[in-house]
Amino acid sequence: MWVSAVPGAIEHSGSKSWVFPELEPATPASVVSTYFPSITPRKQPDLAPEADGRVHATTISFRTMSQHGDLLVSFLEARKRMFIDQLNWDLPTVDDMEFDQYDTPFARWVVIHEFGRILGGVRLMPTTARCGIYSYMLRDAQLGLLEPIPRDVLFLDAPVDPKVWEASRLFITEEATATRRANVQNILMNQMAASAREMGATHVIGIVPAVFSRWLRRLELAAVPVGRRFEIDGTRSQAALFKVMQNLH
Repeated sequence: MWVSAVPGAIEHSGSKSWVFPELEPATPASVVSTYFPSITPRKQPDLAPEADGRVHATTISFRTMSQHGDLLVSFLEARKRMFIDQLNWDLPTVDDMEFDQYDTPFARWVVIHEFGRILGGVRLMPTTARCGIYSYMLRDAQLGLLEPIPRDVLFLDAPVDPKVWEASRLFITEEATATRRANVQNILMNQMAASAREMGATHVIGIVPAVFSRWLRRLELAAVPVGRRFEIDGTRSQAALFKVMQNLH
């Protein structure tokens, strides 16, 4: 299995013993478990009264986008405000929408919204995807197709496995106020996990902000770092791996 390439396994009495490091810091010598950490929170935080019953989590595909009105357009507009207007990333944009070569029929878009306002979201992509010269972000970065993402973004070969999906463009908007942010983060992560499972995934891998470790502690989640920290346009990021299904079939 591809994950066996992760460096750092320690032999004990003929079997491998493993350690879960924090998401930050990570080095090539970090060790991770063959029993990957779960994305499911051990303790579900209560929804704030103002969020209860009003925040919706929707996963959109090309096949279903017509069922959700302008939700996908609003999602891409929110991505533009976040990644281009606020973070100053050099990304394609048209008609106030941010998109790239991975927004294809292979993708699924997880959208957290309330009364038409986008609160957060993430894009999911199978690691088996192919569209022209592109596959998915982490693999293409390793192949040198996605400067300025470094080619050594991962400590292992990027997986090509139907049971592994990639998460990218993870964000929470300013529409999610400080008192509701943890609730929105929790909803987003659980919807991402549920959507990945529906697609047959057992694991999700992706580049997340290095400060994402603070999300994890608040939500009582665990993640394995599978790449070094790096910085692009002032944003410090790191590749991480989650388990979204307890049993392999």
